[in-house]
Amino acid sequence: MARRASALGALLALTLLYTVGSPASLAAARTVSLSETGHLHLTSKHNFTLNEQGSASGTAPGTIYVHLTAVSSSRVVAEVNIYLHGGSLSGRGTASYHRSGATASFSGLLSIGRGTGSYARAHGSGLSFSGTIAESHDDAITVHVSGRVSG
Repeated sequence: MARRASALGALLALTLLYTVGSPASLAAARTVSLSETGHLHLTSKHNFTLNEQGSASGTAPGTIYVHLTAVSSSRVVAEVNIYLHGGSLSGRGTASYHRSGATASFSGLLSIGRGTGSYARAHGSGLSFSGTIAESHDDAITVHVSGRVSG
């Protein structure tokens, strides 16, 4: 579960990172460099999938939902959806993770594949995401995302 949560957190962070650029700034600039932090909490579990929800601490606040699925003992895949003022973003990613005690760390790549509303043309690949999962706090995740997004 820690791995799943880690990947999920990473995806969430990546999506959040992308949203740092407002719809107006994304329209004005074809490419935006992003750097963001997200905080997530577990909402439910089903088999090998963790469902998490959280918020972004940046210039474009929104609600993020992540579905994280363990595909092996050291890798996870994630689907992330973020709902912002003016639209939404969706992406997918993969991450590896390492567990040490009650904390797990993760690192991987995320791609933004589609958006709606003001973010309809947003896309990006190879975004870096990393973070930690605090298993002692019901799989709470902190995620950091950085990279370039085009629109």
